[in-house]
Amino acid sequence: MNWLRLDQILQQALELNASDVHLTVSRQPTYRVNGILITVPEEPRLTMEDTMELGREMIPNEKAQQQLDNTGQTDFSITMPRLGRVRVNIYKQRGSWAIVVKLIPLTLPDLDTSGLPSVTKELVMRPSGLLLVTGSIGNGTTTTLAAMINYINQHKSGSILTLEDPIEYLHRHNKSIVNQREIGSDCLSFAEGLEAAFWQNPDVVMLGEMKDLETISGALDLAESGHLVISTLNATNALQAIERVVDVFEPNRREKIRLQMANSLVGIISQHLIPEAKGSGRVLAYEVLINSSAIRNMLRNNALGEIEMAIKSRIVPGMISLEASLNDLYEQGFISEEEMNRKLGEVGLI
Repeated sequence: MNWLRLDQILQQALELNASDVHLTVSRQPTYRVNGILITVPEEPRLTMEDTMELGREMIPNEKAQQQLDNTGQTDFSITMPRLGRVRVNIYKQRGSWAIVVKLIPLTLPDLDTSGLPSVTKELVMRPSGLLLVTGSIGNGTTTTLAAMINYINQHKSGSILTLEDPIEYLHRHNKSIVNQREIGSDCLSFAEGLEAAFWQNPDVVMLGEMKDLETISGALDLAESGHLVISTLNATNALQAIERVVDVFEPNRREKIRLQMANSLVGIISQHLIPEAKGSGRVLAYEVLINSSAIRNMLRNNALGEIEMAIKSRIVPGMISLEASLNDLYEQGFISEEEMNRKLGEVGLI
């Protein structure tokens, strides 16, 4: 391997405030900073031997190595001495290895500095139901979930159970007990973890992702039975999130699922990170849906098309549309008109 060591690459990433590092053959280490990929001119291009040696240095155990050998990819989180915690995905490509390293901040995220609306605190303190955080990859949904768990842990006595693949942020016991289970090592799957949760007496269950029928069904059942379930979903807005939950089921079950959603839904926060007008950072824009008697009736009657208008009308205090959120950021000078219109066009609002 050449002079560029793993600790040097990760230290460079920290200095650049990068969220991710891409390592692949015939390319310099590439850093994602505020959503943009950049390189450092002085750093050398990596060879096949470099990437494989860097990967071997990070692979934590034989199980991860076997997964890479057998499936062509592996995903895990590790703690790097003096550098902090990282999530690593190694995958095979064109006979070599490529690596993506996600840097996880040493300190737990805080709702007070997250950019989320104040109503978020009220939603996460609900005793039961389903609270969804939606957004595409790279828009901070994992960080938001960690901030929510951190807030509950600081302000409420109870039992918190997380199901993650892999575990990213590490939570300590505070006012609550926090037990974190990693899929593949602590339990076989999200679905099995959710089924077991009924017997583990949690007050709050944080589910890393809802992406298949078994997981969504288990989350709804758990939320309906007196637990607060917090999870993420890959959707751009509340309506799309509801449709994705309902549509994963067979047509003859969808009416029942809409009723479950009507009864158990707490709210949906859809988030988007937008480049700042001044400086090089990003600022959070969001849409917030809060369940109410009117929203419940829309879900029960399959009048989903009315939900967007209800959000725009702010029928419940704290509700806000993405369009209004973006406009607020623009009027306060946080984002440019160009970025506001780009995002509105991206999500189909103009």
